[in-house]
Amino acid sequence: MHAFEVLSDAVRRRLLELLGVGEQSAGTLTDVVRAEFGISQPAVSQHLKVLREEGFASVRAEGTRRFYAADPAGIAAAEAALARLRAPMAQRLDALHTEIARGRRQAASITEERGPSAPAAAGQKRAASAATAQTHAAPAARRKDAS
Repeated sequence: MHAFEVLSDAVRRRLLELLGVGEQSAGTLTDVVRAEFGISQPAVSQHLKVLREEGFASVRAEGTRRFYAADPAGIAAAEAALARLRAPMAQRLDALHTEIARGRRQAASITEERGPSAPAAAGQKRAASAATAQTHAAPAARRKDAS
């Protein structure tokens, strides 16, 4: 089973979260997962078995009790799989970052060359037009009142 398949299940991810805190008894793990997911004890045991067989968890026996702990080997396998996916994308993301920065620099230099931005200039023109309209409207209103 691939590391992503192991981690694709919500119950197994939760078990690994619990094991990340430290070693836990099988009974404690079962109680928490049964309460949160509503699955049976045998189902929890199967998930623990998958984690154990795929190298994500180790188990030690103490009498009749079983104690589980996270196994760094499984986490390392998942990290290695992610690294293989991330490597080809890293160069593309770096190139995208460079293009975005270049676009921002060009936009800033164009703004500096033109002066105020087009929307700001349009706003200034609208304000001037409104003031002119008010100036011309006032005498016309006075003529109406005078008649």
